[in-house]
Amino acid sequence: MDANPQPMIPADFDEIDTALPNPQGGAAISETTDRAATPADPPADPPADPPSMAAVFDVPVKVQAILGGAKISINDLLNTRAGTVIELDRRVGEPVDVLVNGRLLARGELVLIDGALGVTLTEIAKPAR
Repeated sequence: MDANPQPMIPADFDEIDTALPNPQGGAAISETTDRAATPADPPADPPADPPSMAAVFDVPVKVQAILGGAKISINDLLNTRAGTVIELDRRVGEPVDVLVNGRLLARGELVLIDGALGVTLTEIAKPAR
């Protein structure tokens, strides 16, 4: 035991420290960057601000809610009149596709609010890679 005890520094357990073995031997390499500062640590730079998205906030996009589709002949299309029913490939209660600039963004349900038709988003699409 050491005759002169060293001062203790309280541990900070806010983030899990996942240490990896050092391939060159010696102390483990830590993936954690947020740790308690010790007197030997140099002062940390303030975190950089994330890039601003303000430049794209006013860019117009085309949003579409797709109820369904149908394939019909040109003859049937030309014979449509007021009151003609075109059967879609979806059933009542199935989700509506929400497209932004032609890309699937989400799915949702049709809603009627104060006489206006809208879509409540129920599922956000995973981004395509």
